Amino acid sequence: MTHSPHVPPATTAAGDVIATRAPARERWSWALYDFSNTMFSMNVVTLFFAVWLVKDLGASNTMTAIATSTSSLLVVLAIPLFGAISDATQRRKPWVVGLTLVAVGMTALLGVVGQTIVPLIGEGIRDPSISTYALAGMPAVLILTVFILANWAYQGAMPFYNAMMFELVPPNELGRLSGAGTALGYVGAIVGVLLVSPFVNDAMPVVGELSESTMSFLRSAVPFTSAGGRVSTFVPTALLFLLFSLPLFLFCRDHNVSTGRKQIAWREAFQGVRQTLRDSRKYPGALRFLLASFLYQDAIGTIIGYMALYAVMAMGFKEGEDVTLFVVLTVPAAIGSFLIGYLVDRIGPKRSLILVISGWIILLIAMVLVPNKTSFWIVGAGIGLIFGGIATSERPLLLTLIPDVEAARFFSLMVLSSRAAAIAGPLVWGLTVDSLEPSFGTGLAYRSAVMILAAAMLLSLILLWKVPDKWRPQPAA
Repeated sequence: MTHSPHVPPATTAAGDVIATRAPARERWSWALYDFSNTMFSMNVVTLFFAVWLVKDLGASNTMTAIATSTSSLLVVLAIPLFGAISDATQRRKPWVVGLTLVAVGMTALLGVVGQTIVPLIGEGIRDPSISTYALAGMPAVLILTVFILANWAYQGAMPFYNAMMFELVPPNELGRLSGAGTALGYVGAIVGVLLVSPFVNDAMPVVGELSESTMSFLRSAVPFTSAGGRVSTFVPTALLFLLFSLPLFLFCRDHNVSTGRKQIAWREAFQGVRQTLRDSRKYPGALRFLLASFLYQDAIGTIIGYMALYAVMAMGFKEGEDVTLFVVLTVPAAIGSFLIGYLVDRIGPKRSLILVISGWIILLIAMVLVPNKTSFWIVGAGIGLIFGGIATSERPLLLTLIPDVEAARFFSLMVLSSRAAAIAGPLVWGLTVDSLEPSFGTGLAYRSAVMILAAAMLLSLILLWKVPDKWRPQPAA
């Protein structure tokens, strides 16, 4: 949308800008960023990094948990400052662009480090007794530091990206735009895995093995992929992340930039977290929603990070089968995200979110009980169908509870809530698996960790139940 420089945009009594529909190029450029950043989430966080460390290098679950938790801690420390500055200027895009470039750079560096430093450890890198010892030194510190910075920047960009949404469409279309972005995200996950999986074992899921000439061309075109294996996926993922973020960089803009520049001290920025928590009491249900978000994001973030490990270690998936599993199950995720977006606009974000979380609880319990790969595929298809429902529902729900002009501040607080949970979640997973596995075996250890996630989901549902439902059907624009 475009406003005359002499005519301010219309606002509600609460000070919210009444958004009109932005040009399609801008709306789809915003949604396409979900396509690009989910490539990072799927390829690095879910599929390849943790399995590379644990399966290929012989590291422990706890080591990967420390890296994930540290990146979340950095988000908790940094986002209050970024959010305060963003709300003072009403600028969101510069933060999305800057943090995305950091994530891209660190993801590429992870591939460089993995193929230049790790080989120096020795030929016996796949021997757990050797690799665990070697990874206790400087190589481990370097690998984990690069991953921490990449994951920190990826997570840090999200509250500013989310806050851009309400300037692009009227309130009655927020669910559809959110759902379109989430659906594109899962399409991006499929495309990302398909494009980088050949660098692992010269094959593509569903398609099969690629010719020697094709692989020779790919490895010559993309640097730091010649070694093969999971470590060769990081540089291609970084390039794809950058490529599909360019439309947002080029075509999206901040529509309601504040003309007056306000200086914010560091102390004031961090005090803003406490102030935002205090202010949340002025908006009934906001604090309860943030607590519920703390719990369900804890569960989802942990399952995202360790689902591939669960498939390999607990269900016996072989190398390559886990990649095929995630590619196939991402199809219902893309479809489900889009459909849930329409559900949000029809029955409201709160009811939609309750249905999604209830589905998560049932399916996580089923995951623990299924006896074989076939039944695991069925449960996985159900999880895929509702997987994007959280992001599709929670963004519009938060916007029903707070004024639009404070969106970045509260989205930042929501990220802080989920990141605080992500500090504890991976550590609980890692300690559960590592402590139970020696006595009770791999299967029971991993299933026990999943049950803890189901319990967290149940608690979030109890909290969410009493969040006020302020959504009302909107007339068509």
